Amino acid sequence: MARKNEFDDMDLAGLADELRASKHEALNLRFRNATGQLEKTSEIRAVRRRIARINTVIRQREIAAAEAES
Repeated sequence: MARKNEFDDMDLAGLADELRASKHEALNLRFRNATGQLEKTSEIRAVRRRIARINTVIRQREIAAAEAES
């Protein structure tokens, strides 16, 4: 059984916006880490996983759309 995920109810445009924001957040966290301003380095891992989840949902929808066309 597939787990319910916070991105399952979002439309494609919302997912793209969320992906863009998460990538920007990851960039900021990497800069803060490099300059020694980041206290919780686990935030980087959490954002990377968030990006992966968004990409997974987008890819699942692409596959479903391709199968629906066939």
